[in-house]
Amino acid sequence: MKVLVIGGGGREHAIIWALKRSPAVTEIVAAPGNGGIAALARCAPVDVNDLHSMVDLVAIEQPALTIVGPEVPLALGLVDELQKRKLRVFGPTKDAAQLESSKAFAKAFMQRHDIPTAEHALCTTLDEVRDSLKTFSVPVVVKASGLAAGKGVVICNTHLEAETTAAQMFSGVLLGTPETEVVLEEFLTGEEVSFFALCDGKRAIPIAVAQDHKRVGEGDTGPNTGGMGAYSTDGLLTPAMRQWITHNIAQKTVEDMASEGTPFKGILFIGLMMTPRGPMVLEFNTRWGDPETEAIVLRLETDILDLFNASIDGTAETLVVRLKPGASATVIAASGGYPGKYASGKPITGVEQNAADEEVVIFHAGTAIKDNQLVTAGGRALAVTAAAEDLKTALDRIYARMETIRFEGMQYRRDIGWRALK
Repeated sequence: MKVLVIGGGGREHAIIWALKRSPAVTEIVAAPGNGGIAALARCAPVDVNDLHSMVDLVAIEQPALTIVGPEVPLALGLVDELQKRKLRVFGPTKDAAQLESSKAFAKAFMQRHDIPTAEHALCTTLDEVRDSLKTFSVPVVVKASGLAAGKGVVICNTHLEAETTAAQMFSGVLLGTPETEVVLEEFLTGEEVSFFALCDGKRAIPIAVAQDHKRVGEGDTGPNTGGMGAYSTDGLLTPAMRQWITHNIAQKTVEDMASEGTPFKGILFIGLMMTPRGPMVLEFNTRWGDPETEAIVLRLETDILDLFNASIDGTAETLVVRLKPGASATVIAASGGYPGKYASGKPITGVEQNAADEEVVIFHAGTAIKDNQLVTAGGRALAVTAAAEDLKTALDRIYARMETIRFEGMQYRRDIGWRALK
């Protein structure tokens, strides 16, 4: 069968890498793809911010299945448009994707259905921010309500800093486009985990748990990014806690969305803080995570195509998700200056994948081919990934491979997985 994957980042490269291992998949088209994806799939140009461009591409390619990778096409309603045309597509509808595209919607939803989350206030003006801040101690978290590529969360140590941050979000100075809603949130302490469940509108089936590293600097310092690395092990959650989260958060979310007339199909990615009060939802995402997906696919033994079909067909309950024992991790090689301003077009060397080397896989995130040369084309360029019998071995393999990769300004964290290793 022919499969079309919308997107061009490390997440999509990892999904395509997994699809190549499915015996039922005969052809893969990536739109727009990237410099590394081009080795596994035919890349077709498309603007993932333009709904009509994507719909037109599907009409031209006529795939048996379309997989929507990034959040923006989901928020634009690509799944809705393809469903209207009776086409098979994996991902939530525009209304269901509001769990990610609107933090205000997600917070109100959790409040209505008693899903554990931090105390919060929704503000649409700076005056509302000033008034609401009086009820929060510091530090306080300021979040953009809309999509912000993982960079719309700021932890503020004073009320003045929180007010200034909110003002910059409203004006567009901080994120490039003005926000109409800002969420103030109590600061939670504990360890963060990313919980992934496959949903078919009725059931939520757990897939894997991972831990992301959002801050750009080692020791979790500096500004937030889209993610500088991640790891996945069975030890991140006890079996009892995994079952509790599945029943009380993931399954409850699917049931409550259905009860409101908005069935949720696709991947439910639950960002959790494991607090002394118990697990609390930091955020919902409505697609595979990045960079967590890169780590997870190396452990996934179940055919990934079976996951997509079960979600679409409403048969998730019959699915058995199998993961390799042990651990996996991924480390991001980022452009100099990221997550701030950075230069693109820097030649990359040392990434040629040795066919005999199955221990380390390099997924491309922000790369392109220019004049037959692989160059940087984004803030996060590469995701160097490995699986092993334990986390330390996986990370040792990754960091040894990182030493062979070069591009001007390349930066990466050398402490991915430090909590687990400690």
